[in-house]
Amino acid sequence: MRTVCCTLALILTLHNAMAIDLTTLWDFSKPEASEARFRAALNGASQDEAFILQTQIARTLGLRKQFDSARETLASLEPRLSGASAEAQVRYHLELGRSLESATHPPDNPPANREAARNHFMQAFSLAQSAALDYLAIDALHMMPFVDTEPAQQLAWNEKAIRYMEQSTQPDAKRWEASLRNNVGYARHLAGDYGEALRQYQLSLAAHERAGNASSVRIAHWMIASTYRAQKRFDEAIAIQLRLEREWAAAGEPDPYVFEELEHLYRATNDEEKANLYQAKLKAHTPQ
Repeated sequence: MRTVCCTLALILTLHNAMAIDLTTLWDFSKPEASEARFRAALNGASQDEAFILQTQIARTLGLRKQFDSARETLASLEPRLSGASAEAQVRYHLELGRSLESATHPPDNPPANREAARNHFMQAFSLAQSAALDYLAIDALHMMPFVDTEPAQQLAWNEKAIRYMEQSTQPDAKRWEASLRNNVGYARHLAGDYGEALRQYQLSLAAHERAGNASSVRIAHWMIASTYRAQKRFDEAIAIQLRLEREWAAAGEPDPYVFEELEHLYRATNDEEKANLYQAKLKAHTPQ
């Protein structure tokens, strides 16, 4: 009983290690603004909180492809790593891994970087799993498709992440469902398994609707419509994309991806006039 009690006490301590809510400071589309918020939060932060905030500053640098600067920031934390909380250690390894391989890295990233990233992601997963930090464990798993890039490998990692999420009882772990379902749907789509892709996209849509982010909901509908096009369900796809065009316009954010899909759809249905119209719209809204 003594071992169980001590373990529970440790887990509770680790969950409470970070009092600052990182989700309120992050805007992944604006890494510069996020960095400014993280630096402001350093004022009055505990030693462990400051460590974690620095890992997030490193992540903002990686999103801007400043990978060397990100690693320099993390290197400054290394002397304190062994005494940091489990959450801090997990985040350190996650961000060091991301500084070596991520969606922002070029396709010709050296294999040595990918292998180093693998080691850090797997270390992050092991630490997070041991400390019952399910959200971060899933984060580590969801980064592995950037290391193992064969479609079958990517699908296996994404499905492992989904299973981990489904088995977790932690609410923050459930927040991964929308993106994980989308990833599996995309992998299935690429493999030509449009039925399963559609099922996963619909589950992703439902998760986005529960979260209530309008932009994410529209993107989820776009993914469904793109699968309808692959299935040659052109009328259904066109109806969704036209609705999305109106919704993005009302939000003041015309979406080039919608224009691109409508061009493809109208060409597929031999409506060259409308296809050319959306080709022009796409060109007008694509940065030169």
